[in-house]
Amino acid sequence: MPVCEILAIGNELLQGDVLDTNTHWLIQQITAIGGFIGRTAMLRDDGAAIVGALQDARERKVDLIITSGGLGPTDDDLTLEAVSVATGCPLELCPEAREMVAETYRVLAARGLFPDADMTPAREKMARLPQGAIPLANSAGAAPGVLLSWENSRIVCLPGVPGELKAIYSESLRPILRGMFGESTFIEWCLTADCADESLLAPVLAAVQRQHTEVYIKSRARRLGIDLTFDITLSCSGVEVDQLEAALRSAATELQAALVGAGIPVLDITQR
Repeated sequence: MPVCEILAIGNELLQGDVLDTNTHWLIQQITAIGGFIGRTAMLRDDGAAIVGALQDARERKVDLIITSGGLGPTDDDLTLEAVSVATGCPLELCPEAREMVAETYRVLAARGLFPDADMTPAREKMARLPQGAIPLANSAGAAPGVLLSWENSRIVCLPGVPGELKAIYSESLRPILRGMFGESTFIEWCLTADCADESLLAPVLAAVQRQHTEVYIKSRARRLGIDLTFDITLSCSGVEVDQLEAALRSAATELQAALVGAGIPVLDITQR
């Protein structure tokens, strides 16, 4: 599976002013199309820190690095400058990106939301991309997303505003990632076990896991209290959906039987 890392950028995240929902949402989207999230990080608006994180990801041979935040018109929006430094690709005005930004301001000015549509230096800043980068249309805001090939990796830069990030991903980025990931997909099943002690589950899960190495099995508490229950997820990724479902069905059947045999009732089995 392609290995992905996500860098959420912004002082507001690390000061507790804004909750980082972008990373959680991106993990769900990337996992659903067959990507593997190897690491996430939260960084301040600090150029050196962003450069270091990008270079560290390159050293780990990450296939896809996604950043969120830092694409706006202000001086503390440093993401593209950091990408330029890390990759050695100088920033340059991208005509396609400039037209995307200009069109957004023309529309907003026509609606009376801005006094003019002039391409000021601050607005033009959002169209200065690392050399060779491709702009990704942003139907919900001004700053385009950015896609850049870097050695054996790809870097995707998305705005920090959740609505803009989701619009770019859904409308522009997902088809690109589908091509990058191929036909890979992710399937997850969930068993709910009536058990008050996870240590009783552990040996049962370990035994089934050894027999089904292609399926990842994980338990997590569902509700604390006298009648504690656990959700047990079984998941796998691959290309052949029929094979994935067969593997999950086999593992789930064996797990259910093993749990019942250990005196642990299974309350529910669902496919997510």
